[in-house]
Amino acid sequence: MRPPAGPDALSGGRAGPEALRPLLDEVLAALAAGAADRDGPVPAGEPAEIARQVRAALAAPPGPDALARLVRLLARYAADPADPACAAHLHCPPLAVAAAADLAVSALNPSQDSWDQAPAATALETALLAELAALAGLPATAAGVLTSGGSESNLMGLMLARDRAFPGAELHGLPAGARPRILASAAAHFSVQRAAAVLGLGERAVLPVPVDRMLRMDGDALAEALAGTARRGEIPIAVVATAGTTDTGAVDPLHRAADLAAQYGTWLHVDAAYGGGALLSERLAPLLDGIGRADSLALDWHKIGWQPAAAGVFLVRRAESYAPLARRAVYLNPADDEQAGYPSLLGLSLRTTRRPDAFKIAVTLAVLGRAGLGALVDGCHRLAHHAAEAVAARPVLELHGPPVLTTVVFRYRPPAAGPALLDRLNAELRRDLLRTGRAVVGRTELPGEGPGRVRLKLTLLNPYTEPADLDALLAEVTAAGRRAEESSSRTR
Repeated sequence: MRPPAGPDALSGGRAGPEALRPLLDEVLAALAAGAADRDGPVPAGEPAEIARQVRAALAAPPGPDALARLVRLLARYAADPADPACAAHLHCPPLAVAAAADLAVSALNPSQDSWDQAPAATALETALLAELAALAGLPATAAGVLTSGGSESNLMGLMLARDRAFPGAELHGLPAGARPRILASAAAHFSVQRAAAVLGLGERAVLPVPVDRMLRMDGDALAEALAGTARRGEIPIAVVATAGTTDTGAVDPLHRAADLAAQYGTWLHVDAAYGGGALLSERLAPLLDGIGRADSLALDWHKIGWQPAAAGVFLVRRAESYAPLARRAVYLNPADDEQAGYPSLLGLSLRTTRRPDAFKIAVTLAVLGRAGLGALVDGCHRLAHHAAEAVAARPVLELHGPPVLTTVVFRYRPPAAGPALLDRLNAELRRDLLRTGRAVVGRTELPGEGPGRVRLKLTLLNPYTEPADLDALLAEVTAAGRRAEESSSRTR
């Protein structure tokens, strides 16, 4: 006898749709109710009060209403990336088709560590990665894997670079002064330092290369840094070029980085977790010219790609680069199974159990195609230029520079305010917008020393935002800045 299709039924098999259908109705209704409760991009209130509400909800006794109640709570106290005033981070609103595809994966629960847990998903990931490698300009020898995001992809790229330089990761017994070095721009993602620490190289193995005003790596400085490693007898195991910095969207000089890496026999890893989305746009793809020369490459489709997290992609130029990751686990990928034609993806990932995140990307591409997704990229790029023009038109706002991708960096700058006061005003106005639930605006600091480096940031990843929405958002920023000024003058 089949068990009843209640909330405790299994999600897969023949009973699955019967069990899921009423629950989905509950979830969708609760999401709508929670969004109405919130009525804005982020919940108003202090963090401690929101935490108290969450604890109280979790302490309620079990019951059939718990799903709807907790989903409503989640939505009520969420930051909603689909709201035009939620524009702080590389946190995209996922496409409905991608979220629906992700539900199918959750219901079936395949795992990518052996073919007999994911027959179709194994073939699908392999095919999708070949398509994405070709999109990036990598050769047919490329291989890859889905990851949790740019941090994991950067770790994998630097691990393979280390193992290429030091087969077997034998770092002891090096000549005095022959320290391994990783060269990355001063604006590279912090995960580069983290990866160096995890890999046993130490964070100080990462040499920061100077950047220009828009946080783009200086090619001449990279050449000098590599020459310096040679003079000191150090071993440059990798150059990390960034295609889309998190703050300005800057793209490092990829061809120059590739030329220098080749000159010194060094691995080139390109972190395109943000900027890789430009590959979808015929108009913006030239910004990434040279990316196909990378030895390894990080892409994130949960940034510009509109996928539910996680949807990271890691690619290598040559499949044989994966040799250090190869593992034989007889309960997952016995040799005779592989010889009989049952493929395994186990040796491509740092993880064992791994959900098929490739599926939602494949579905999205099948529905929209590159052209459809490229139109969304272009729409966000146009919004960034509108926002930059609107910032430049307001005397009290100061634009840092023209947008490259979809980020706009600026600050509130009233007349006669000194650097330290400007930093305080911009930090406070951002918190004011959060406390009141009016907007979620990003904050960053430009490289350098001393006060005057704090900036605000709009990261525009909602292609359905209207220019008028951005005008309203900047009006909120300006009003919050005036409130911060008034508060500051009262306390002086």
